[in-house]
Amino acid sequence: MVTIAISADKGIPKIQLDHLSQQTSLPLLDKNIQADYLLHIKTERLELQKRDLGSSRKNKKVLSIFADFTAGKSQYRRLHGGGKGQDIAKAIGLHKIKEPQVLDLTAGMGADAFVLATLGCQVTMIERNLIVHALLRDALDRANLNTDNDLQNILKKITLINDNAATYLDTLSDIFLPDVIYLDPMFPQKTKSAQVKKEMQFFHDIVGSDLDSETLFLQALSKAKKRIVVKRPRLAEVISNKVKVDFVISGKSTRYDVYLPTS
Repeated sequence: MVTIAISADKGIPKIQLDHLSQQTSLPLLDKNIQADYLLHIKTERLELQKRDLGSSRKNKKVLSIFADFTAGKSQYRRLHGGGKGQDIAKAIGLHKIKEPQVLDLTAGMGADAFVLATLGCQVTMIERNLIVHALLRDALDRANLNTDNDLQNILKKITLINDNAATYLDTLSDIFLPDVIYLDPMFPQKTKSAQVKKEMQFFHDIVGSDLDSETLFLQALSKAKKRIVVKRPRLAEVISNKVKVDFVISGKSTRYDVYLPTS
């Protein structure tokens, strides 16, 4: 099990560290804590950093991840992503459902939710992990400071909730069911699999595998009006052998298994 602590750039007010500690239930870094990861407050953003405890301070290389909706891949996909011709748009059903309400039960770093919001969806992101939720909250807060009108209109379509997805589904009454439920679960890593991306390495360490993903999926089948979409690596197994996939949207490395809800 990994150890995680909170740290910050020089000059960050102590009250800001204390607030993050209360929000995430993580301790502040001190000389008695050998932390594997740091939830680090930089002057410009919040990062999750993997510590290289074996290197000297001078040569230390910092590996980090952070959520960002204003630059990088998010900005590129917003401006040049291909619109409703994207596989994710086809899977969600944007050619049939106008401005759908989408419930993203496994928000992660929010990349897919942001894309869906750029395409006109009203997206509710559910993230149960307090660290990941803090990274998402920070990204949304920073994005809200941006003066780009198009970006602001997109952000208005996104709601972030810190909750257990199964618990959240239980609270949904029939009159508030979403049009689409979206799932992108992490499955246990295979020992012989290729090296996963840095972000996935971090997530497997911090969050672990979504061992309840099949149960969550089966619960979701009766909680969506139009469809349930499960994102998977192209050659990966289906999320459950108990339910037949209605149709598949498949790309070079990713596929979307689409299920029609049970009555």
